Amino acid sequence: MLGASGVGKTSLVEQFVRGRFSQRYLTTVGVRISRKTLSDVRGGLELILWDLNGEDRFQRLSPAYLRGMAGYLVVIDGTRPETIATAAELQTRTAADHPQIPFITLVNKKDLRPGWSLDENDIAQLSTRSPHVIETSAKTGEGVEKAFEELAVLALDSGGTDE
Repeated sequence: MLGASGVGKTSLVEQFVRGRFSQRYLTTVGVRISRKTLSDVRGGLELILWDLNGEDRFQRLSPAYLRGMAGYLVVIDGTRPETIATAAELQTRTAADHPQIPFITLVNKKDLRPGWSLDENDIAQLSTRSPHVIETSAKTGEGVEKAFEELAVLALDSGGTDE
């Protein structure tokens, strides 16, 4: 899980793994690891999810956290267009060291879509950088299961990890 601080990475993981959403904002310091088994994906698959601290002017992503990954989600907050630049930078840096690893871009907070600061042109532009863009809501769960399952399939099809 990569993205700027406050885009909803931890909330997406909580929704996916535990089926719940909390209004309380907790900053991830370093990394938070969760697990979930997908029994419907190719006979069963256990995902180990690394929810990394958000990147902002005070914190930078540690490249050590990316070793051994099989895929990643880049998360953007639909209500904050400035998170697109952070997501693009993180994805570019990650792809430079891990060019074969698949990723999906998530535009989170779909439940707030009428108030999004992004427009259709922004989302179309995201699609030129990322072949997979999914709108999600950590609050309602919309698109969350789909995002993680699609990433799992992409990771399996790409042949595993970067090691």
